[in-house]
Amino acid sequence: MSLAVAGRWVRPDVPGLLRRHWPLLPLAATVLFLLAPLPAGDATASGKVGPADAASLLLVLVCAVQALRGRVRELTPLGVLVLGAPAVGLAVATMTAGDPYAALPGFVRYLQVFVLVPAAVVLLVRDAAEFRLAAGCFVVLALVQGAVGVVQYATHTGASYQGEDVRAVGTFGPGDVMGMATVVAYGLIVATAAGLAPGLPRRLRRIAGGCALVLVLPLVLSFSRGAWIATFGAAVLVMALAGIRRALKVVAALTAAGVVLVGGFGVGSEMVAERLTSITQVSSAPDQSVTDRYTMWAAAESMWRERPAVGVGLKGFPANRDGHASLGLSSGSDTAGAGQAYLRQPLLSPHNMYLLILSEQGLIGLIALVGGWAALLVAGLRRLASGGGVRDCGLIAIGLFVWQLTDFLYADIGGPSTVLTGVIIGLAAWWALPSRAAGPLRGAVADKEASAGAGSRGRAPGVAARP
Repeated sequence: MSLAVAGRWVRPDVPGLLRRHWPLLPLAATVLFLLAPLPAGDATASGKVGPADAASLLLVLVCAVQALRGRVRELTPLGVLVLGAPAVGLAVATMTAGDPYAALPGFVRYLQVFVLVPAAVVLLVRDAAEFRLAAGCFVVLALVQGAVGVVQYATHTGASYQGEDVRAVGTFGPGDVMGMATVVAYGLIVATAAGLAPGLPRRLRRIAGGCALVLVLPLVLSFSRGAWIATFGAAVLVMALAGIRRALKVVAALTAAGVVLVGGFGVGSEMVAERLTSITQVSSAPDQSVTDRYTMWAAAESMWRERPAVGVGLKGFPANRDGHASLGLSSGSDTAGAGQAYLRQPLLSPHNMYLLILSEQGLIGLIALVGGWAALLVAGLRRLASGGGVRDCGLIAIGLFVWQLTDFLYADIGGPSTVLTGVIIGLAAWWALPSRAAGPLRGAVADKEASAGAGSRGRAPGVAARP
């Protein structure tokens, strides 16, 4: 396959690209394996190891091998502390649980998502070019899942919503209605940041902006209030960081797209309007899902007050829920459609990551996890404000991380897409915690080389001229 670069026909040096970037293959697989559909009728992936989880374990193994060979980035003591502290809190919550053996699967899952995968991403992603490759995988995943979701809405083959099988859920199925909304939102934030970032080629920014506009439709058709709120907040922050003039252009384009889709074509207008209205009625006239959420939040707080330091232990919320929840809690949520028969899905978490951590891990776990996230956010914003590094990577990292932290107010981990949380924390840490050592792949040198590569008008990296 040939490509036109700087007016000349060139062809990618595929063997050379693979030799240089092969450690990133498990990272790309961790993201892209989420394109594999769940079997029909599988309402939940809890306790199951999916293809993306297997790829993440391979990612950690590759990182360990590369670390032994001395071919990974060198972290500062702050980086080691931020990435390693959650393991301490998790170990304490597991050992002090009422049933440590029952808590062990939770320990493994949390260790995977919040320690091992983020650390592997930080250590293996060597420069801005590899960061962009990883971020691009999110856009590919979002476009494919979003296309499936739009088809589901158009053909009434999605998950059940208000008596119709129109809710866009992608390949995740009705048991994980947040899965498609989550990955589409990730891709939208990456595309928005790339479309606004200075320094990238104009053609690439236009393509990214087009992808962002396209992804608005499946996000709307997911009917996920939490994803809408988190995406709006993260997108506004990215636009503000990119500059007012660029932000106004994006706002105008998104507004026009919304008017055309909902006002012109009437795409889900009544359902979208009802869903938007329900956001402002969470206190005055909440629906049953909101009532259940408030009830579980209160139950989580009650568990924490019972054991404030260490919580009830990992995986302890379901076992302690009935003893702390009021009678207003329903027995579960109804799921159907998208190839699955009607199924009552139990409510096993408070749908708030911070309260889940507080109830199961206590203050020790909350400080270890949330304290580290706060440190990453502050460090990332400071680096972006200082003008250091490659700005597009900073906008992507901050945008994704803020989306995740906002979404944690309405959701928690669970389902196949959970592994992407670890990747996002890793990308945020890569940006916020530059390596302390000098070298061709580290620190300011890597940033300088990446910036030069992005702005070069000569031969593209990794491609060779046609003989």
